[in-house]
Amino acid sequence: MTDIPIIDAHQHFWDLSMNKHPWLCGKQMIPFRYGDYSSIRRTYLPDDYFVDSKAFNIVKTIHMEAEWDPKDPLGESEWLMQIHEKTGFPNAIIGQAWFLSEDIDEVLRAHAKCPLIRSVRQKPFAAASPGEFHPGLTGSMTDPAFRAGYANLETYGLHFDLQTPWWHLREAAELAHDFPETTIILNHTGLPSDRSEAGLGGWMEGMKALAAQPNTSVKISGICVPGQKWTVEFNRKVVLDTIQVFGVERCMFSSNFPVDGVVASFDEIVNGFAGIVSVFSEADQLRLFHDNALKYYQPV
Repeated sequence: MTDIPIIDAHQHFWDLSMNKHPWLCGKQMIPFRYGDYSSIRRTYLPDDYFVDSKAFNIVKTIHMEAEWDPKDPLGESEWLMQIHEKTGFPNAIIGQAWFLSEDIDEVLRAHAKCPLIRSVRQKPFAAASPGEFHPGLTGSMTDPAFRAGYANLETYGLHFDLQTPWWHLREAAELAHDFPETTIILNHTGLPSDRSEAGLGGWMEGMKALAAQPNTSVKISGICVPGQKWTVEFNRKVVLDTIQVFGVERCMFSSNFPVDGVVASFDEIVNGFAGIVSVFSEADQLRLFHDNALKYYQPV
């Protein structure tokens, strides 16, 4: 595993001295899906990342927007370009965008001019639980205002990195169907946080609905839950079921570091993924760790 080239398809940098990340810099911590995240409320830059990942052959990284100040959705990408010029990393960027904003076209046009931008992320989250969900909620993916903003992605050739609870995945499938020229890349495996039989059953139904659309893919990351350490035993079924549904050619592994450092070390996560997929051919393992990220994000 130490020799295989890896493109980390989902990682973060931040400099807290800039005071640009409210959830990390504020006096109060926000509700977070892993619980206490005080351990990552520290500056994290390429040197820190490569200390964590030193056991592996990381050849490129894809930087995911890290909830930079939403009043300045372009600022993070401008800062990351400076980091890239100094260090050579990251090698592609997923920017921040808000499809309900009046200036969404202007923001996407500016993002598209950034040499490293490949995609943007938003986290539509209109219902707090499956029981509270119903189609057409304001801010959901069926909201006409959301879709009007989303439609601009095709104009600028940008992907959509989607993070949303699994009970919104049928809406995501409808979005993919209705905008077939825009690629949707599902983040964090559809957030399978409820590991009960019913929870995993609902998650799998949503994943199948999304995977049925050919313009979709998934990043397998962020798959732990509060109070539970990342282990192969806990996550094997989620990983293998995701690959079965989407196919090896549409799945990517990523570290989600430093965020997933709350639940495991970089070594534990990457070696865990490698152990789970050791049943696949070497060519398929290379697709999961490298080739698919190269295909979707075209890092420099």
